[in-house]
Order: sequence, then C-alpha cells, then structure tokens
Amino acid sequence: MSIIDTDSARAWRIQLAHLRQELLSPVNALLGYAEIMHEEACRNGRPDILPDMNRILGAARDLAGKVDRLDGDRARRSPGSGAATQEQELRHELRTPLNAIKGYGEMLREDVANFSSDSLRADLDCLLVAATDLLLRLDRIVRFSVDVEETSLDSDQTGAAMVSDLMRSLGPVRPYAVTETGSILVVDDIEANRDLLSRRLTRDGHRVASVAGGQQALQALADDEFDLVLLDLMMPDINGLDVLVRMKADERLRRIPVIMITALAETESVVRCIEAGAEDYLPKPFDPVLLRARINACLHKKRWRDREQKYLRRIEDETAKFERLLLTILPRQVIGRLNHGEAMIADRFEGVSVLFADLVSFTEHAARVTPAAMVEYLNRLFSEFDALAREFGVEKIKTIGDAYMAVAGLPDPNPDGLAAIAKMALGMIDRLGRVNSHFGWPLQIRIGIHSGPVVAGIIGTHRFIYDVWGDTVNVASRLEAYSLPNRIHVSQDTARHLVGPFALEPRGSIDVKGKGKLETFFLSRI
Repeated sequence: MSIIDTDSARAWRIQLAHLRQELLSPVNALLGYAEIMHEEACRNGRPDILPDMNRILGAARDLAGKVDRLDGDRARRSPGSGAATQEQELRHELRTPLNAIKGYGEMLREDVANFSSDSLRADLDCLLVAATDLLLRLDRIVRFSVDVEETSLDSDQTGAAMVSDLMRSLGPVRPYAVTETGSILVVDDIEANRDLLSRRLTRDGHRVASVAGGQQALQALADDEFDLVLLDLMMPDINGLDVLVRMKADERLRRIPVIMITALAETESVVRCIEAGAEDYLPKPFDPVLLRARINACLHKKRWRDREQKYLRRIEDETAKFERLLLTILPRQVIGRLNHGEAMIADRFEGVSVLFADLVSFTEHAARVTPAAMVEYLNRLFSEFDALAREFGVEKIKTIGDAYMAVAGLPDPNPDGLAAIAKMALGMIDRLGRVNSHFGWPLQIRIGIHSGPVVAGIIGTHRFIYDVWGDTVNVASRLEAYSLPNRIHVSQDTARHLVGPFALEPRGSIDVKGKGKLETFFLSRI
C-alpha cells in the first residue's frame, strides 16, 4: 500500500471518528429519554402504552448501536469514489430507527394526552424534538464527499476542515521506528505468546527474558535488572495483578514500568491494574505497532525517571557535603535554626568555659620553612585538636593564624563543661608533642582557660562565623598571653571548680591588662 493510499485511509478513519462524535450526543439523548419514559410507564402500570414504548426503546438502542460501530467495521472500508453511495447507505441506516422513534412517539403522544404523569409527557416532547432535529441535521452531518483539503469553515465543511487540520498535525504515515531499547521481561503462561513476543522484541533490539508464571517473574526480577515488564493478567500460579502489587510494594522494583497484556479487556480489570501502578494496558490480540509505540514511550519515560533519580541523589550528596562543611564552621543547633529561617542569631549563655591556645615562637620558626610545610604542620596539629574537641564534647569556635579557640557549655549547656575543657587542654599538649615528633619541630604551646557568661551569635552574611564575646572571653585570652610554654593558665574561679580531679599549682598574683591583679593557677594532671 502506498503512503498516499495509507494517508487516504487515515483521513477516512478520522472523518468517521468525527462523525461518530457528532452523532453520539443527540443519539445518547434520545436513548436516555426513551429509557426514562419506559421506566415511568412500567412504574405507573400502563400496559396499554408499553408496546409502543418497547418499540421506541428498541429503535433508540438500534440507533445507538449503529453510531457506536461507525468507526469500527465501516473504518475498514475506504470510501474511494463511492463516497456519495456510502453517504446514502449510512443515512438510510440511521433514518430507519430514527423514523421509527419519531413515528411511534407521535402516536404515543395521542395516547398519553390525558395521562396523569406530566413528567412522561414532558420527556416525550423532548424525545420528539430531539428526533426531529436530528432528522433535519442528518444530511449535513453525514457527508463523505467533501474534499478533506478544503479549509472553508462553512457548516457543511467544518468536519472536512477539522480532518485536514488534524492530518497536517499528525504528518504522513511512516513505519514506526524503535527509538528506545532496553531489557524487557515477558511474563505469559502460554509458550506461543512468549515466543512470538520475545522474537518481536529481540528483532527490535531489546534484551529479552521470558518466564511462564508470576512466581518465576518475581524470581527473575530479584535476580536481574529490567527496564520494562510485559505482564499477562491471567496466570495459574500468581495472577498478574498480584505480581504488579508486589512489585510496587518493593523499593527496588517499584520504578520499573509494567504494561499489562491480556485477553481480559473489561473496564474493571483495566481500572484495577492502572490503580495498582500499571503504566499501560493492552488487550489481546495486540497491535504490534501500538505495542512498539507504548514500549518506546515507557522506556523513554523510565530513562527520564532514572536521570531524575540520579540528579536527586547527586543533589542529596551535594547537600550532605554542604551540611558537613557547615558543621566545620557552625554548631549543628545553629545550622538547624538557620534552616528554619532565623536571620539573627544571638544568645547569652551562663557558665561557659573558654579556652585560648597559641603556639610559642611560631612566627619565627615559620619564617625558616616553606609555606607548604607550615600549612601542613598547622593542618595536622589543628586536626588533632578538632578530634579532641569531638571526643570531649567541646565546640571549636575558630583558628586565627596559629591560635586556637574553643568553648564548652554552648550552644547546649554542659554541667561538666569546665572539666571537659580542662581535659582537652591537657590533651592538646600531648598531641602537640606527637605532631612535633612527626615533623621534627620544637614548638610549644600556651593555654589559658576562664569560665563565666558570654554572648554568642552569627557574624557576617557572606563568610559568616559563629563567635563569642564578653569579659569571660577577654580574660581567657589574657590568661593565655600570660601563660608559660606548655602550661595551662587558669583563673582562681576556674581553679576552684577543678580542685580534686586535677592538680593545681598557684601562680601567684599577676597584673592582667583591663582586670588588675588576679590570682591564677597552672593546671596539670594529678
């Protein structure tokens, strides 16, 4: 068959579908009125009018059946040069039941003139008006001989213009090409069906596996990866609907599209399968071209879904990386508050223990080594300090050059915060010794600790930091500055709370800038 012939047949099918659509509404209205009237006559006990009512109802059903079959049997016959003859035949077929409806309806009108039911008389009037209107319009509706290339929108040519427009949108008929290939599982208990379908799919370039039942299908899905499942509904061991339900309940299988292929074409079965998650439903015997189109569409959608899942996983990974990065800058609780929309974060905390640490003579030593060696040393040392902070539940605040600052007791209160920060300070001296041994460096560290109230919050909008302020912070910084190499310098108030678990050595009274005379101590292990 040539492309021209195929296009002509296609236009014929479209024209019949349009004709059926034009006729369905008035014909269904006629049938509806006939059914209502018949029910009314039966309910009111009028056996005298039932014979004519039965004839009207029978003619209405005959008319509806003829219209319903318009794009079925007739679509297989092209009008060709006999368009006018086919118009005449169809008009005759439709006029016969339509005239019966109108004739019996008019006779019935006389019989029910004195009938007590106003609703029956009203429905009969509506039926007769609808039948008369359809008879008058039938010649205009049923027209096959109008050239489908005509574009005039006159009432007689609207259908032809619609067909022409749709033909241009659809384009010429071409063999359906396979654009997507994948791994397909065929599930059917009839061997001939499996073989035929598998051979078609293999010829189209798909990788195909086939099984004879639902249990084997579930096992195959557990053992291998598939892009699509063609699933029979009626099988002896596990029916296709149950297989579908189990697939959609499985996290690994639920994204695999499923096309149901079955001889059971009732609407209820289709609805249940679509509700259960089937991508499509094809009745047997299936059209190979239609099946190929739907397989292409399913595989194409699955490719997009797979890409979407890949992008979502990438976004999740990037989000996790971002959150891990934020955790190196901000406390977890502060990140949570930012995520919930807080723009200004500033809090006052009581009983916070503050630690400052600074490397002794680092600047002089750094001038004698390469920048890479200096950064490598600091990275290794501060990573050790960070590990100690995590171990003792201490919050690192920042590093400034070779200085390190940490606190205990915020953002969550910690009744043992002072002991935790004291243990961390002792551990920092030990870790410095290990790092020095690794690099062969002779550096020492000064540490100062003080506790009391502070204010903490976020500073900046571009490269923001979580920082702490207050007199407690200033005193801890001064104590670090007045400390000695590899010693932990603490205030008298701090020392009072550390007596017992730790050894404390009086330093004496020192003059601290901005604070005057302070009694201080050196902390060490017992």
